[in-house]
Amino acid sequence: MRLTTAQALVAWLIAQRSRTVDDREAPLFPAVFAIFGHGNVLGLGTALHERRAEIPVWRGHTEQGMALAAVGLAKAAQRRQVGVATSSIGPGALNMVTAAGVAHANRLPLLLLPGDTFTGRAPDPVLQQVEHFGDATVTVNDAFRAVSRYFDRITKPEQLLATLPQVARVLTDPADCGPVTLALPQDVQAETYEFPEEFFAPHVHHIPRPRPDLRALHAAAAALRGSHRPLLVLGGGVRYSGAGEQAVDFAERHGIPIAETTAGRTLVRHDHRLHVGPLGITGSESANLLAAEADLVLAVGTRLQDFTTASWTVFAPDVGMVTVNTARFDAVKHGALPLVGDAAATLAELAAPLANWRVDAAWSAKAAALRGAWDAHIDTLRAPGAGLPSYAQIVGAVNDLSGPGDYVMTASGGLPGELIGGWRASGGAPTMDVEYGFSCMGYELAGAWGAAMAHTGGLVTTLLGDGSYLMLNSELFSAAFAGHPLVAVVCDNDGYAVIARLQQGQGGAPFNNFYADCRTTLSDPPRVDFAAHARALGCAVFTAGAAAEFRTAYAEARAVAISESRPVVVVVRTQPSAWTEAGAWWEVGVPIHMSGRDQYVAAKPGQLRYLRK
Repeated sequence: MRLTTAQALVAWLIAQRSRTVDDREAPLFPAVFAIFGHGNVLGLGTALHERRAEIPVWRGHTEQGMALAAVGLAKAAQRRQVGVATSSIGPGALNMVTAAGVAHANRLPLLLLPGDTFTGRAPDPVLQQVEHFGDATVTVNDAFRAVSRYFDRITKPEQLLATLPQVARVLTDPADCGPVTLALPQDVQAETYEFPEEFFAPHVHHIPRPRPDLRALHAAAAALRGSHRPLLVLGGGVRYSGAGEQAVDFAERHGIPIAETTAGRTLVRHDHRLHVGPLGITGSESANLLAAEADLVLAVGTRLQDFTTASWTVFAPDVGMVTVNTARFDAVKHGALPLVGDAAATLAELAAPLANWRVDAAWSAKAAALRGAWDAHIDTLRAPGAGLPSYAQIVGAVNDLSGPGDYVMTASGGLPGELIGGWRASGGAPTMDVEYGFSCMGYELAGAWGAAMAHTGGLVTTLLGDGSYLMLNSELFSAAFAGHPLVAVVCDNDGYAVIARLQQGQGGAPFNNFYADCRTTLSDPPRVDFAAHARALGCAVFTAGAAAEFRTAYAEARAVAISESRPVVVVVRTQPSAWTEAGAWWEVGVPIHMSGRDQYVAAKPGQLRYLRK
């Protein structure tokens, strides 16, 4: 088949299929997000137009936003489907680097197809080309190398025959999963080659389930049998393995209390008798207290990053660690006994060597007791009060009005702590996306657009602050134009409140976070009319100034989003200094002396406070 490079690439994308978590066959690449420019409009753009009935192409409005939408799609599809984003060379390409970082940090599949400069070099320097005086082979697309699991520059059409199988491997490999970047020079996109027909035959990708080494498996079983106070920690790997119910069954069989990480949230019913709550800084005091007493942690499918481990202060210093992970890189961290394997397969194979072993009933019961106290604390935070609503009250209302199939999202700022620590899940299915691996402001709206494409079993609600809204809001119009329903709750607290909290909580002076502490030449600086702005982007809009008003507005917003199939924005003024605290410590770089403000440090178990004299 004589095809251009671009035609061959598109034909291959269409031929790739995937098995979803519920064992349906679906396109591996269900959507292409595109902003065309001179580096991709004729080559790849023409090829996509020719096959537009077979692979949907959606117009984004910022390259970063559309690539983040592709990331949100992949997360909502449990890594069984992959979003594709293409741009021209230059600023369009570089705008996607941030999204690649998000996918890389969170181990999510993403295919990026930035245009590139001419390999023939005859017209150099072309528009948007950055010339390197000492290396003519370098282009701006080399910036993707640091945030790609796999990178290639296609300089001849026939390279696709060797490269594309590697692309599929990375995007569907549970251990290597992450972003792939194929730089596509403008002239090469239009060059032709005689491709073999069988290269474009439909191919169904089955996500592999690697099994652990038998010696390691028996060593892990011996460690569990020798423990008295084990804790099971469920991470994102359990989600992507589809092993949520299996992990709960494992815990029930042996009486092991369960905690969740950020990526593992909503896998366990919140009131399950063994569920102690989410772990870490943005988690729950209940899980953190139990973790401090645990003598062994079985961590399944998690990187155990600093927010989960409270910078490694949440566990006892002599705690034993057994990790289950498809990536050996993650499994061997912190001197753990590693079980390199799929979560579902490994938990199944642990059954035989553990046989009838069970934890002491008193330790099992402690999970429910501690979580009950945490639930009572959250009830207090959610209770109606005078004045502006808190984040906890906002999250509580969204939680109460959402159904078991609905999907909730956030990313940066203070809302992750409220959503992770306070959300009460019905369990069984992953219905939360908190992007706290890269903590990318702006993901909340763009990612929600992609999630709305993939999560069709319920309504997507995304929660964000005014800072994130101002940083990246253009994909609201993309979702409105495309006709994808979602609800965006914009919490306006007049600045970067959570960073102000960190700044002032560690002894720093209020500076450059709240608008009141930012430099301006005006005595009466302007404020953003978020409602008018969102309305101008094609969204229906509701506003609220109190907790009860918000509950009514959110209920109405849900109805409009579903009936009119478009995004709805709820703007609500919120308290700037009310937070859900999990009683954990976080390692940050605090100067000994901060601008002459005397400090002293008082250390307590599990936390470190910086106070004025």
